[in-house]
Amino acid sequence: MIQNITLIGSGNVAHNLGAALVSAGLNVVDVYSRSIKNAKYLAEKLNAKHTDDFDKINKKSDLYILATTDNSITEIGNRLKLGNKLVVHTSGSVGIDSFISTSSNFGSFYPLQTFTKNHQADFTEIPICIEANNEKSLKNLSDLAQKLTNRVIELSSEQRKKLHLSAVFVCNFANFMQVIGQDLCENQGVDFSLLQPLIKEVFEKNNTGKAIDNQTGPALRGDTFTMNNHLEILKDNKELSELYKLISKMIGNRRL
Repeated sequence: MIQNITLIGSGNVAHNLGAALVSAGLNVVDVYSRSIKNAKYLAEKLNAKHTDDFDKINKKSDLYILATTDNSITEIGNRLKLGNKLVVHTSGSVGIDSFISTSSNFGSFYPLQTFTKNHQADFTEIPICIEANNEKSLKNLSDLAQKLTNRVIELSSEQRKKLHLSAVFVCNFANFMQVIGQDLCENQGVDFSLLQPLIKEVFEKNNTGKAIDNQTGPALRGDTFTMNNHLEILKDNKELSELYKLISKMIGNRRL
């Protein structure tokens, strides 16, 4: 059974996951970060010890969670020598084989959500995707995840990578579309809040049906008059003009 946890990392995921684990009655016993300042800040929130020294990481924890950048997981995994201790990462795009030289028990613990330090996400609504290299570790991760959410899903590394790609489109890219919309409004002195009911409606409809069935707009209608007017507005911004034409073409192709 997992009770005592070492958290490696001090970024957005570490802050949210660490707080959720503590709220669920688990012990985060120590926090490691390359920045001692960041390690201390998070550890104090979790009532844990902190360190920036690999040699001082607690060696008796039941679980080691790497909530770090994707490109540092293999490096950290190679430095950690945990014997048979269970170690996981929280990445959507890294396979679990990164831990082959770290421990005989390893896997992934991927909460499918966007996180920021200044906002604590509600884990009861977050799907947690798990994977492990053996049944015992998988059971331990499943039991742990069920303390945070009812949405626990077992996915292979390949399935998780494709899910993460989908997440980039529906979250990161969709959010950047709003960044563009805000910029356009600000440049014209228009209140962006006028678009909030529209944004809300789009995402609420997609909760109850397929997104393609809810697609609207000039590209779907083949309304070249409106699209040309939009491109005229964007004529001095080559990147946005090309983006507009590409997305409109893709929507139009789905209409055919």
